[in-house]
Parts: sequence; structure tokens; C-alpha cells
Amino acid sequence: QVQLVESGGGLVQAGGSLRLSCAASESIFSINAMGWYRQAPGKQRELVASITNGGSTNYEDSVKGRFTISRDNAKNTVNLQMNSLKPEDTAVYYCNARRWTGTTIRDYWGQGTQVTVSS
Repeated sequence: QVQLVESGGGLVQAGGSLRLSCAASESIFSINAMGWYRQAPGKQRELVASITNGGSTNYEDSVKGRFTISRDNAKNTVNLQMNSLKPEDTAVYYCNARRWTGTTIRDYWGQGTQVTVSS
């Protein structure tokens, strides 16, 4: 069971920056992929960015060029640097860890951290 704890959310004006961090309870080197999802009120949870244990990254189109995901295997953390924030980035952001073996996929989630961008 992987436990994930997010930090770094808050209130920021449009155009500002925030850095989210996710601390895992065990070595993230053994986790196939980690990512950040977000869920705005009345909307489905969506993938924002992900990174594999090989370092490959993937971003949702609306955040490309503004957000950067990174992982620190030594500290067992995954970070999301968010620049040029927009009001539409307002959501609860969740850290995700995904393990897969053959056809079995297991997802682990953090409790979420609120990001609010004011116009």
C-alpha cells in the first residue's frame, strides 16, 4: 500500500506560480508511473501530467509549456511546477501512483490539495 501526501496548494493570482509536491511512503523507483490529476467542481477528474520511472512525461494539452512534472527518486517525491496559472486551473489536485504487472493495474491516491487561481 503506497501512501501519498500532497502539499503546496493555495491561492494565487492569475499569472502566478505554485509548486506542488507529493511525498510517497516508499521508494518511487519501484512505481511504474506517477502523476497529477485535478478535479474542478462539477467536472470529471482529469490527468494533468505524468512521469514514468524511466523519466518519460506526458501533459494535458492545456498545461503544456506552463507545467513541469519531475521526480526525485532519492527523496521519494514527485513535483509539479505550475507557472502562468489561469483561473481555469482552479481545482483540487491529486497525486497518483500507478503500478502494473501484466494486466493488473493498481492506483494509489493522495488526499488532494486545493489550488485556487483568482482573476
